[in-house]
Amino acid sequence: METAARTADLVFRPATAGDVPVLVALIESAYRGDDSRAGWTTEADLLEGQRTDPAGVLAVVTHAESQLLVAEREGEPIACCHIEHRGSHAYFGMFAVRPTAQGGGLGKAVMAEAERVARDEWGVREMHMTVIRQRAELIAWYERRGYRRTGRMSPFPYGDERFGIPQRADLEFELLVKELA
Repeated sequence: METAARTADLVFRPATAGDVPVLVALIESAYRGDDSRAGWTTEADLLEGQRTDPAGVLAVVTHAESQLLVAEREGEPIACCHIEHRGSHAYFGMFAVRPTAQGGGLGKAVMAEAERVARDEWGVREMHMTVIRQRAELIAWYERRGYRRTGRMSPFPYGDERFGIPQRADLEFELLVKELA
């Protein structure tokens, strides 16, 4: 088990279609099931079922205006995130860090690289993301990294098991925004 993430030895690259199976497993391990409980980002108490699937990850990888950014250590994917160019802003999502590597700065490094790509390569001034509003600890982590709560909510897609099986009836997403200037 890794006790602290090392960030100096990370290599970042865009995902390819060949990465899809490994990235689906990484994303699932960070959010759902017993494996996710080894880290602090689990949604296992809020949602059961899948977090994503191969078709969803492949769609992100092949979309012309998006990138699934992979962080590797010694050639092995250890974290990832999705960034999508949406005109005046970029969207950040599908953020996953191997549960046993959480808590040592790896997530902060991945987020910084995603923000750098959005700002320096795409020229956008804001990063947007949606987070399940009941995830107070996760929202606080994003706030410490400069994201602000907007109070703008959107409904959770109840009835669409592609996004998981809700364990409570009050889930919704809140929009968080960060200026990238």
